Amino acid sequence: MTTHDIPPCPVCGMENTYPDGEHFICPDCAHEWPQVAAASDDPDTVVRDVNGNVLASGDTVVVIKDLKVKGSSIPLKQGTVIRNIRLVDGDAEHIEGNSDKIKGLVLKVCFLKKA
Repeated sequence: MTTHDIPPCPVCGMENTYPDGEHFICPDCAHEWPQVAAASDDPDTVVRDVNGNVLASGDTVVVIKDLKVKGSSIPLKQGTVIRNIRLVDGDAEHIEGNSDKIKGLVLKVCFLKKA
């Protein structure tokens, strides 16, 4: 974790915070908060497709190359449309969705483009 990843204190706003185990600690006001909450509440988590377009829940995406699907003998072919995607909280690299043939997919956004 670099110093750029450590958020300022949400109580006093000071930037002297540091990680300690699974918490951030502010030495100025003694406020402690979990690192997991800081990651999931991060408004800067932006999910982008392979072309850099911002994705949002409910968007439609297209698979850009053939993909093998774990647990299925049916591959996802290039050009397969995934409608009504759902973003994974705190994860800018994966989305959830369903194709016409395979339900419950978790896909990396590096293999998708916005339709």
